[in-house]
Order: sequence, then structure tokens, then C-alpha cells
Amino acid sequence: MRLFFSVALALILGAAGAGYLWLDQPFALPAPSVDLSIEPGASGRDIASAVQDAGVPVNSDLLYAWFRFSGQSKKIKAGSYELDRHSTPRSLLQKLVRGEEALRSVTLVEGWTFRQVREALGKAEQLKPESRALSTDDIMSRLGKPGTPPEGHFFPDTYTYSKGSSDLAVLRRAMHAMDKRLAAAWALRDAGTPLKSPEDALVLASIVEKETGSPQDRANIAAVFSNRLRIGMRLQTDPSVIYGMGAMFDGNLRKRDLQTDTPWNTYTRVGLPPTPIAMPGKASLLAAVQPATSKALYFVARGDGSSQFSNSLDEHNRAVNKYQRGQ
Repeated sequence: MRLFFSVALALILGAAGAGYLWLDQPFALPAPSVDLSIEPGASGRDIASAVQDAGVPVNSDLLYAWFRFSGQSKKIKAGSYELDRHSTPRSLLQKLVRGEEALRSVTLVEGWTFRQVREALGKAEQLKPESRALSTDDIMSRLGKPGTPPEGHFFPDTYTYSKGSSDLAVLRRAMHAMDKRLAAAWALRDAGTPLKSPEDALVLASIVEKETGSPQDRANIAAVFSNRLRIGMRLQTDPSVIYGMGAMFDGNLRKRDLQTDTPWNTYTRVGLPPTPIAMPGKASLLAAVQPATSKALYFVARGDGSSQFSNSLDEHNRAVNKYQRGQ
């Protein structure tokens, strides 16, 4: 083996130039791409063997000699990598030393429910579906928050991950991101807010997220609900009723639905619903704790995405006639 190492090293040093040609010769991969996993603590020889075991047609002893000769074998980072047909021994080592892992991404959208989050994670490319067989309670326990309802507790954003990562790892990052965003928003709350806790802010922000058609209306919508909370007026927000209906909602909200009591029916119950109804984004979190200065108690959609706000029921009825009934 010592003799072989000396010969291999001489080759890489460029005896007759052949070694340098080999360093820049693309691997003859058996497929357009090959996945490579480097475990933490792997030695240079282990890594060279892992490359060969992954399906790369290369002499592992020769590759190990290159790692040794480069002086960078101990700088190789663990992770998940992808080689393509342009990969060479030289570019492979550069990739491993820089830690240029093969990353994928999944986007969690503002206003999504936890059910939609789970569906997205289940469809995400090369993401290990560890949560698929778990109940929502089990998921929250695995994430360190047993007994906490999952709805709304994950921040909507685009998350990158290494191939083969667990979906629980993505959820954990999203949960920590929401914890951080919520704490930051709560620290900026108005002194006169009717909200009693960060959780109240999260619930209201989720309603604002679902009710907002035009971004510039977000603070005014939050003001309407804050004003109603102050005087003990029912929120009467359709998205919360729809959330409470679950699979029973068929796309049409009827009068009988508004009259059917559930914990989330804000037509039959006073105050905030018991949990968020969706994932709010940063803007909705801030609107919930810093609503516009307004006396409005009502709003109605104008039909162009924006809303008309009213201070009294008479004003609101006129707005409804104008924008909803065309009168």
C-alpha cells in the first residue's frame, strides 16, 4: 500500500503531466447526477471510499492520494452533495472543502393552514417525511412544544435544506422563526392594545392575514378588530367561521353556517378564537400590535381587493349597498 501511495502521489504531482490531466478529467458518471453523503468525522480515506460507493467510477486510493496531497483533506465538511457530469477530482475537492451542499427549498405561504404546510412538506423534493405518520400532537411534542396547537406557529418563508433532511427539521426552523418574529412584534405593541399576550397577537394577526385583500388596508383591518375587542363586540370574521367548519366548508358560506356554533365562530362567540386560523406574515404580526389610529368598527370589500371602512352601522350598510349590491 505504501508503494501504491507513492506511485499515486507521483501521478498527482504531475509526472509527465498525466496527473494534472486526471485532476481535471470529468468523472464518467453512470447517471446525470450522483448523490454523495459525507458523515461527520469521516477520514480522508473514508470520504474517498464514500465517493466510490456512491457510484462514481474512480479509484478510491488514487482519490485519497489527491486529498492527502492537496493538504485539504481535513477541511472537508460533512453534508449532502451532488455530483454532475462536469464534476472532476479537483472540483469535487473544492465542493467538499467549501461545503457546497446540494440544497433544495420549500416555500411556506402566508395565510396557509397547518394542513397545507404538511401537504407542501410531503411534496417537497428529497425531504425525508418523518412527520407523515405523526399526529399534530406528536409533531409538536417532537418539536419541544407538547400541548401547543400547531396552527399559526410556523413562520411563512422559503426554507432551504440538504437532500435527505427531515421535514421535522424544517418545521423546527419555521417554528423558531415565528417565535422570534412574534416576540419582536410583541415588544413593539401599542400601549393601548386590547391584546393580553403574544398568543393573542398571533391569533389576531392570523385573522388580519386572511381578511386582508390589499396590503395598505392591513393596519386598518387590525384597527377594526382591536376596536371591537375593546368594547366586547363580536369580531364576526368569516375566515374564522370557515376555519371552524373544517372539511364541512364547500366553498360557500351560508347564513346557517354563521349561526352554527364552533369554538372559532366569531358570530356566536365574543372575543378571539382559541387558536390562530393560519400562518401570519411579518406585516400582519406588526399590524396586529400596531393597528391604525381609527374608530372604524366595520369594513366591506370594494371588489378591487381594497376595503371600505365605516365607523357606524349606518355607514357600513350604505357601503354594503354600494360595493356589494350595486345600489
